[in-house]
Amino acid sequence: MAQPLRDARFVTSAATVRTLGVCHAEVAFVGRSNVGKSSLLNALCMQKGLAKTSKTPGRTRLINVFLTGPDRWIVDLPGYGFATGPAKERATWQEMIESYLTGRRSLRMVFVLVDAEVGPTKLDHQMVEWLHSVDLPYRIVATKCDQVKPSRQLAQRRDVAAALHLEPGDIAWVSADKGTGIPELRMDVAGLLDLL
Repeated sequence: MAQPLRDARFVTSAATVRTLGVCHAEVAFVGRSNVGKSSLLNALCMQKGLAKTSKTPGRTRLINVFLTGPDRWIVDLPGYGFATGPAKERATWQEMIESYLTGRRSLRMVFVLVDAEVGPTKLDHQMVEWLHSVDLPYRIVATKCDQVKPSRQLAQRRDVAAALHLEPGDIAWVSADKGTGIPELRMDVAGLLDLL
């Protein structure tokens, strides 16, 4: 059987949710500007250059849509927090993200990426609280877990979970570089998109 998500391809970038078409099912990835969203998407889809990575945080400035399987989307949203660009432009990103998240009936899950080493920041907490307030389903994904010292892994996983009022098992603990947790997260995404 072919690996799910491997056929993913870039479809479009949109500045507003109104210009997006309809699809059967979609999942979205959101997180701080330097949390490693593009690297994670590339690892999940087993394609190095699918989502553009950059050493400069905040390069994702539009709603980026990737098609995988028949009429299934993976959506990469602009990062929040530190990013390059004029303040006025950065202010529009929040509105863009919120209008997308509340305006898509086919949205099955929002994956909120937090840095495994840093833990959830104030902005991450704000995102989670906002998702709660609008009753959207979400899952926390702790990225760059390879940057946490081996002796700290278990304790850090507990600390990250506790900070978000979750159990450690509720959080996907992943590393795009080392492949840790990627196959499991890939199956989660594929299941949500009815690709299994």
